[in-house]
Amino acid sequence: MKADAELFVGTLLLGVCGLLGYLSLQLGQVELGSDSYPVYADFITAGGLQDGAVIELAGVEIGRVERVRLADYKARVTLKIRNDIALQEDTQAAIKTKGLIGERYIVITPGYSSDTIAPGGTIDKTLEPVDIQQVIGEFIFGNVGNNQAPDQTTGNGPDRQNGEEGTDLWSLGLDEPS
Repeated sequence: MKADAELFVGTLLLGVCGLLGYLSLQLGQVELGSDSYPVYADFITAGGLQDGAVIELAGVEIGRVERVRLADYKARVTLKIRNDIALQEDTQAAIKTKGLIGERYIVITPGYSSDTIAPGGTIDKTLEPVDIQQVIGEFIFGNVGNNQAPDQTTGNGPDRQNGEEGTDLWSLGLDEPS
């Protein structure tokens, strides 16, 4: 009788351990098989992108970020893409944020080329993440869309780059700077 109770408790304990192991693999989304292929993308900045981040195409998860590392002063991101998804050579990858302060993920925009990226290939077109702190700072200080403040003494600023005519501050009837 006592041996039957110990056998029952031992079997129950093994079942619970197995269930916990299964749930941890499922919730952690650990892949035991190899049903994906690697693709690389180089970004000027990773902007907080982490290993394991989601990769989406048309709002559907198609893979995960395997690794983010530094290579040639750029963020080299290794993407694991599902085998049933073929990416065209002119595919674009962008780092996005879920919500205002949410986690970073990668959005894939498909291209129109008939040629596809081979496993181990590289996505050449990449977009860096938007720095929300920089955007808020530019909004607060009134520099939305400008990367540099205009030179108030000559009217030279971003509008005078590449030989374009800019607006002279004095021609607008503004007083000379003191």
